[in-house]
Amino acid sequence: MGAKPGEVFVHRNIANVVNTLDMSSTAVIQYAVEHLKVKHIIVCGHYNCGGVKAAMTPQDLGLLNPWLRNIRDVYRLHQTELDSIEDESKRYDRLVELNVQEQCINVIKMACVQERYILEEQPIVHGWVFDLRTGKIIDLEIDFEKTLKDIQKIYNLTGSDWVMSRKTK
Repeated sequence: MGAKPGEVFVHRNIANVVNTLDMSSTAVIQYAVEHLKVKHIIVCGHYNCGGVKAAMTPQDLGLLNPWLRNIRDVYRLHQTELDSIEDESKRYDRLVELNVQEQCINVIKMACVQERYILEEQPIVHGWVFDLRTGKIIDLEIDFEKTLKDIQKIYNLTGSDWVMSRKTK
């Protein structure tokens, strides 16, 4: 990333899930957005993710079940595409990418992100996947503003149509 020590504020969890019921991840994001005034939020998954593989394992995993259900829901949303991929490792790689995209949407849904974006046009949410095999970071090119506009009708927590009206000016 080319960043110096202290320039990146990091939160990690199993399979980079952003669940609004998880006080840890929501508190980290809110702190970063409101107090650190971060300009970019990056959801970064990685290929060969054990959490994604565990989510696709048909067995009872105890306390992990509710957590992994988030990833299983991503599979459900994209089941037709994923089931059409015959190679299992490529299917898992694609699920990693789709999971990152869905978690980016979960970040964009957050009121603190929407409110600050309306005022300052930041932060911008990005989705990346780290390829452990090559050492490269793949930018999934999440179109933050389009995604916000697309979900605003349902997830607009600010009461403003600023993002939608801004494009018409």
